Amino acid sequence: MLLPSVFGENLLDDWLDFPRMRDFEDVDRKLYGKHAAYVMKTDVHEHDDGYELDIDLPGFKKDEIKVSLENGYLSVSAAKGLDNDKKDKKGKIIRRERYSGSMQRSFYVGDVVTEEDIKAKFEDGVLRLSIPKKEAEKIPQKKMISIDG
Repeated sequence: MLLPSVFGENLLDDWLDFPRMRDFEDVDRKLYGKHAAYVMKTDVHEHDDGYELDIDLPGFKKDEIKVSLENGYLSVSAAKGLDNDKKDKKGKIIRRERYSGSMQRSFYVGDVVTEEDIKAKFEDGVLRLSIPKKEAEKIPQKKMISIDG
């Protein structure tokens, strides 16, 4: 059975062949490699009292995202699965381009930061993490005691 070309393998590939759209794709490829669509794109802002991370996680729900802190590393992971049991009410699916899988990214924040110090908020597909700047407690220097005698 022959399908019209609009239903072929290159439905969106043909659309992306317009010069302007291809330019955007090339920029992402140069920066992130062939897995550009799966990278957690992150902006890190430094403030006087801490750091703020904005991590793009479009299409994810809050319960699909995990944030953990272990040995000074802050890890952010997100996992998404497509529900294959659901049938499309409009017909059978002939092409699926939405992301399914998992991704993870880690940032070193130091051994003195605790999970209570980190604040997290997720809205509009962006995870915002606020991390305070903390310095390790200074160990008192060894002091010599003079001996009278």
